[in-house]
Amino acid sequence: MEAFLYQATIFLGAAVIAVPIAARLGLGSVLGYLAAGIIIGPVLGLVGAEIIDLQHFAEFGVVMMLFLIGLELDPRALWAMRHSLIGLGGLQILLTAAAVTLVARNLGLEWETSVAVGFILALSSTAIVLQTMSEKGLMQTQGGRSTFSVLLTQDIAVIPILAFMPLLAIAAFSPQATAGSGHEDGYGSLSLVEGLPGWGVTLVTLGAVAAVILAGVYLIGPVFRFIHASRLREMYTALALGIVVGIAFLMNLVGLSPALGTFLAGVVLANSEFRHELESDLEPFKGLLLGLFFITVGAGINFTAFFGDPFTILGLALLLIVIKGVILFCLAFAFRLHGRDKWLFTLGLAQAGEFGFVLISFSLQQSVLSNEIGETLLLVITTTMLITPLLFILLDWISRRSAERGETQDADEIDHQGPVIIAGIGRFGQIVNRLAQSAGVQTVVLDHDIKTIELMRKFGFKGFFGDPTRHELLHAAGLHEARVLVVALDDRNATTQLVKYARQERPDLHIIARARDRTHVFELYQAGGNDIIREMFDSSLRAGRYVLENTGMNEFEAAKAEKIFFDHDRAMVRELASVWKPGVPAADNPEYIDLARQLERAMETALMELTEEIELESENRPD
Repeated sequence: MEAFLYQATIFLGAAVIAVPIAARLGLGSVLGYLAAGIIIGPVLGLVGAEIIDLQHFAEFGVVMMLFLIGLELDPRALWAMRHSLIGLGGLQILLTAAAVTLVARNLGLEWETSVAVGFILALSSTAIVLQTMSEKGLMQTQGGRSTFSVLLTQDIAVIPILAFMPLLAIAAFSPQATAGSGHEDGYGSLSLVEGLPGWGVTLVTLGAVAAVILAGVYLIGPVFRFIHASRLREMYTALALGIVVGIAFLMNLVGLSPALGTFLAGVVLANSEFRHELESDLEPFKGLLLGLFFITVGAGINFTAFFGDPFTILGLALLLIVIKGVILFCLAFAFRLHGRDKWLFTLGLAQAGEFGFVLISFSLQQSVLSNEIGETLLLVITTTMLITPLLFILLDWISRRSAERGETQDADEIDHQGPVIIAGIGRFGQIVNRLAQSAGVQTVVLDHDIKTIELMRKFGFKGFFGDPTRHELLHAAGLHEARVLVVALDDRNATTQLVKYARQERPDLHIIARARDRTHVFELYQAGGNDIIREMFDSSLRAGRYVLENTGMNEFEAAKAEKIFFDHDRAMVRELASVWKPGVPAADNPEYIDLARQLERAMETALMELTEEIELESENRPD
């Protein structure tokens, strides 16, 4: 017990100190966790050999992360990604594996070993890349979705790669040569497919996948309702953890990736009414376990071996980043990624990944790799993972330089639709969006300011970058299926044109628009808006109510006066809109002036009647 408490104190203390410092320096939390691991491991020696077992436990952070990502993906969106998954992801793995294989052959390795090294290093770090992109609000960009597609393809590809490795076994390596590697698979040896023929393995695997899908569709709902009846908050957390751990265990039994299985379960539950409950329950565990995983990676670095030949290890790591970067850059160009998206895709995937640790362990067991090569690959993978946060810093620098040069960024590819479209997410639009989402209404947010969108994503709100006045962007957001369009743009002309176009396309659509002033209200009514809100009107009205409350009226009386003024003003604006003439100043429109005077007198009369009623009640009120 004392040993456990000691280790827990060391890990948590290191994270609490290192991560905030790294965040303040703009280095990101991932680099902070890695630095914390290096300090408590190789530098101070506060943790020892138990770090390997702990790392297998911490890998559940990756499993939970993919489950939560699956919850954010509608199955239709996943189907829309099929070309990226097969084309972009498949090409990245094959081209990178081929290039690394050729380099390994030129370095003197046998062709079997070279092919194994190629596939091991073709994979990238799901944990580091997705965590960093989530922190920076890049997941919903076109580059972020392309990066995610490749990472998902790589996770799927681990299965056939594991099946392919035994075919590369080298007779020159004896089984004894693999002893003492210290990198064993932490998932155990229990398997439902061991000893089965090929068709039997396929049936069991398909059965496990079908079981996950059917359980997500038919079983999770009743179980959640049963748990709800207990009214114990901790039972929701227990159920959420049980779902993830159970699916991971089932996938491991049939030889599939636990991360892939939980991702599939997340996609199945993406449209469930319990999605938000699952997210809120698992998010703290995901963040803590991912941080623990990164700490164990840093603590597990063999600096003795590294400093034995540092230039070779660092040179191989940089060579790998360059090779993968060139291939990724060419693929980004071929698949029409531009600007920041192109650099995000290139720099984000240029490292090797944590699944490489599993493949190296398996390759050592199968005598595909020697101990020496395996140790070198472990150091190369770890070094590239350490360099990755620096690559994201380079990405930020490139993005700032592009912005300074006035380069524009391509609009995001919209993969989500909802009943409400909000065009513009400034001070006005964000309040509307927060209220709608808090009430459980799905929204699709569009804005042309990339910084605003990125800031919004950091706070957990989904949004898409692009000009909301572009017709194809509106249709991609679901204009023909939406029930409400909220136009909250700063540009009054763009607002009017957007309302006019939306009304032409959808006569039945309810359009709510933000107006700059009363003249703009008239323009928007004529363009087809239903509810027009002057941006300063409601706040000014509230201020007026406070004036009344502090000059003799009580709260009820002031609120009643506010309501009378509000109703009369709305009616007045609608009537004035019928006589307003575009391009003609109000002062030069006699019909407008006469009607405005009549309506203003009617409002004054209504408020005077209220004042007299209040005075009369005050006189008759007993002292």
